[in-house]
Amino acid sequence: MSHIVGIDLGTTNSLVAVFQNGQPRLIPNAHGKVLTPSIVGVLGSGEVVVGDTARELRVTEPTRCVWAFKRWMGQSRQVSLADRVMTPPELSSLILRSLKQDAELFLGGSVSEAVITVPAYFNEHQRKATRLAGELAGLKVRRIINEPTAAALAYGFHERDAEKRLLVFDLGGGTFDVTLMDVSSGIMEIVATAGENFLGGEDFTERIVADLLSRQGLQLEVEEHRHPRRVSRLRSECEAAKRALLETETASIRLPDAEGQFPTGGEVITLSREDFTRIAQPLLKRLQGPLDRVLRDAQMGPAQVDDVILVGGASRLRDVAGLMTGMFGRPPRGGLNPDEVVALGAAIQSALMRDEAEVQDLVMTDVCPHSLGVQVAKVIGGRQEEGYFSPIIHRNTTIPVSREEIYCTLSMNQTSIKLQIFQGESRHCRDNLQLGTLEVSGIPPGPPGQTIIVRFTYDLNGLLEVESLVPGTDKRFQVVLNQDAAGLSPAEVREAVERMRQVKFYPRDQLENQRLLQYCERLVGEVAPQDRATLEEALDVFEQGLSSGNREVFAASRSTLLQVLALLGFEAPEFEGDANAS
Repeated sequence: MSHIVGIDLGTTNSLVAVFQNGQPRLIPNAHGKVLTPSIVGVLGSGEVVVGDTARELRVTEPTRCVWAFKRWMGQSRQVSLADRVMTPPELSSLILRSLKQDAELFLGGSVSEAVITVPAYFNEHQRKATRLAGELAGLKVRRIINEPTAAALAYGFHERDAEKRLLVFDLGGGTFDVTLMDVSSGIMEIVATAGENFLGGEDFTERIVADLLSRQGLQLEVEEHRHPRRVSRLRSECEAAKRALLETETASIRLPDAEGQFPTGGEVITLSREDFTRIAQPLLKRLQGPLDRVLRDAQMGPAQVDDVILVGGASRLRDVAGLMTGMFGRPPRGGLNPDEVVALGAAIQSALMRDEAEVQDLVMTDVCPHSLGVQVAKVIGGRQEEGYFSPIIHRNTTIPVSREEIYCTLSMNQTSIKLQIFQGESRHCRDNLQLGTLEVSGIPPGPPGQTIIVRFTYDLNGLLEVESLVPGTDKRFQVVLNQDAAGLSPAEVREAVERMRQVKFYPRDQLENQRLLQYCERLVGEVAPQDRATLEEALDVFEQGLSSGNREVFAASRSTLLQVLALLGFEAPEFEGDANAS
């Protein structure tokens, strides 16, 4: 029997879990531990090692091992390790293969499928790289899910009757996510998410290392190149001190010499909690940005959050708990182990995919973490400037979702447009991530301003379907971008696209609504001048409803337009009752 496992592929440590006998269960590694360090090393014999064995090399032979490579996922980067050159997905695949072997030994059977978690703020290239790592490890990646979502699933599984608004604060070894969600009777709805991919516990340790080296007149970047053993030994000491400060007021740090040795009678530094707070202050300030952004996107204040849940090993830092208490007026919740909760949630997700009886009452919605849109040109100062980003699906929109926008040609007799598709939040496309292109042709020649309709549909698998229609013709163009869902077979992609059709709602395509729009546009020239603004405002709202992709929004906009017609003394057209707004 083949099993589906849940994997938390972390920056510092990784874990694997399985849903078994109605419960998620962590799987120990060959050393009997559930945490496997995300470190890859090469022994002098040339043997590649991972986990605890590689962690020892990090201290004694730092040039023969590599860590924190999760931060490089999605980048065209190569790492030289001894006489080997590897990419971040290849390095991650070695960790995943080790977890796979541990799971197979524990379960007594083959493991060929997995749910793997990623930071909520990973972009499509980073998600694709994670899926590739799974495939290199011999795993079919059934789903990539966000780490805070997995953590929420674990809490929701154990607290099904909860009715509250939760903020999941996920500070791991290398990444930081904040997710706000509503929980009600087993239904967990993600409201908003934000984060940073280069902020985590490793950075707090590095700040201590850099501070202590600077006291000796040394720079971390220079010293790591010149005396790597000194830095690796000092890093190990600083990491231990950081952990000790969770329980004590002070911690001792031995200062190694240039060769990485601790000489007899060598200097020992005492690090206090106040020292740590001072050193870590710049990082603590960076935590505030995503917190504020999530609350702004959700249009909520701290007082509207019922509970704060801490996830990730670095969330144990006392300064983090103090930040949360000060912002939300109450201490964050304890409960599930912050190191383990994401892997447990991934295992619960695997049970949801198998429709296990124990999770049939759980429902989880998610959001699109980054905005999706196209490149456009703007007229600025009388000049046409290209390279601007026009979002179609905004960040933190609940998925699956379908949205449309209308765009125009720029040149006389322009008959084609090359849509360039981007993901990101920057005003300029150069600072966003390009996902693909779509060629649109057959636009009727004419003056600038000929329109095309562009529709985006995005689903839980990471599939983005982009469609474009040329009004007044039967021209329709389509491309399916599967950056995140690269592991899906062609048949699975077709099935997913078919399911996406059920999400689509475009009343603009319905003849009755087209006729209503034309009828009201004609009336604009017939109403009394003092009533024109009222009718135009109702028409603007109706057109927004046509493009919203939301049935309720459209129905309300259409009802408003018909009410305005009646108030202005015009009878509703005969076809009004035939329009389908459901």
